[in-house]
Amino acid sequence: MAIEISNLTFSYTRSEAQSVLSIPAWTVEEGEHVFLYGPSGSGKSTLLNILAGILQPTQGEVRLLDEAFSSLSARRRDEFRARHIGVVFQQFNLVPYLSVLDNILLAAHFGERKTASGKRTSADVQGRAENLLARLALSTSLLHQRADALSVGQQQRVAIVRALINDPELVIADEPTSALDSDARDQFIDLLLECMGEGRRTLVFVSHERSLAAHFSASVDLQSLNQKAHINAA
Repeated sequence: MAIEISNLTFSYTRSEAQSVLSIPAWTVEEGEHVFLYGPSGSGKSTLLNILAGILQPTQGEVRLLDEAFSSLSARRRDEFRARHIGVVFQQFNLVPYLSVLDNILLAAHFGERKTASGKRTSADVQGRAENLLARLALSTSLLHQRADALSVGQQQRVAIVRALINDPELVIADEPTSALDSDARDQFIDLLLECMGEGRRTLVFVSHERSLAAHFSASVDLQSLNQKAHINAA
């Protein structure tokens, strides 16, 4: 199982009455591509931050990839996220003054895993980055350009490469299409899903646009999961 949530609650204060999340149970199978939607107040941002290990649940358990994720220490959660979870942020979060390659190498460093012959080299990472860039119809010449010199569309694709560079089993995408027109949005989703097709990667794609559900194998209304959605803001 990729994601298992049980009896999850979260509050930004000590008052249980002010909880923003209350999810009795939710599971996502390995290899599923899930579209998670809901308006402001449904708890999307809070849930994503819990799945990424940025926030800790007030109560309950979160298991990711059969690991008791919410019970790990802060250091172990950071290591687990870097090695097993890829995140595509809404604003992409590239380091603007670094080159595309250095942005990717930075992610690879934090998620460093050993290969059969030892640790990956920069050349190994660059080779994988070039392969992913080619799949996303980007020239490898972009590797040495600063991130802030790229177009929005190019930055999106680089964000996908960075999220996938460590071959994560779980990918979380946080409203990455919110600023795009419909054509660019659909193209971005298609590219992301194409890259997700490698192996048995699980995808949780979050948006407030319910019309995007047709792109995905499963869709979930967070308001139906979150018992606090109708009275709280995410």
